[in-house]
Amino acid sequence: MKTILLVLMAAAAAWAQVPAADPVVMTVGNEKITKSTFDAIIESLNDQQKASLADPAAKRNLAEQIGELKMMAQEARVLRLDQSTALQTKIVLQAETVLAQAAYAEMVKAPPSDADMQAYYKAHESEWTEAKGRHILLRFEGSRVPPRDGKTEISEEKALENATAIRMKLLAGASFAELAKTESDDQGSGENGGDLGSFAKGAMVEEFDAAAFTIPVGVVSEPIKSAFGYHLILIESRGAKKFDEVRGDIENALKPELGAKAVETLKAKTTMTFDEGYFGKAPAPTPAPLQ
Repeated sequence: MKTILLVLMAAAAAWAQVPAADPVVMTVGNEKITKSTFDAIIESLNDQQKASLADPAAKRNLAEQIGELKMMAQEARVLRLDQSTALQTKIVLQAETVLAQAAYAEMVKAPPSDADMQAYYKAHESEWTEAKGRHILLRFEGSRVPPRDGKTEISEEKALENATAIRMKLLAGASFAELAKTESDDQGSGENGGDLGSFAKGAMVEEFDAAAFTIPVGVVSEPIKSAFGYHLILIESRGAKKFDEVRGDIENALKPELGAKAVETLKAKTTMTFDEGYFGKAPAPTPAPLQ
């Protein structure tokens, strides 16, 4: 008998050392939340939220928030608020919304076809155009940039005169970078020889943008007036990004269109009827514009 008892005690001790397959990690009132349930909650979060949980304090904070949520939901049931028809309807609609969003995400999971992306790329090629260049800015009174230290305010006419004179020096062979360092009122680029790096079409103010994407490459522009002053622009290179460079952008741009098409396809297969006595008649479709 003593031997059997010892065996049972040893077995119990060994069993106690084996962790439960799905241990309870928190309780709220009488409600137990297991590890698998909490892991599922974490899995439902977005990538940024998941990454933040690497900090144990953040994970504990999430658990406390869930605990308070559960606590308030339990209190709502004690108060029989869950019996309210309006609240039940709201819960159902919220659940339906989550399911609808999940269905939409599934519909747009597959990437657009290569042919569709190539067609989009060609149709929007101007959007991928970039220019690389430099500028020298000559501000005048009222410009949107402050004057450089030690420089006095000058009139618009004087700024144009100075810009024209600098352009003549450039055409005669002076270094654009050196003159930008000494003459440009754009102190940020001026210190780097007027270098603006690469910029997309539409990234600059309208007047600058129009000139930067039309003037010949390697030729100093005429003075271009903007709200900042007069610009002398030198475009060093210009061209569209390659398809592979913007593939991700095109895919993101096409996904809403693919989603809309998928929804319309589903609507065409789904029978919906509406009581016109309650909802009224459907509005007449808008006629397509003449080609």
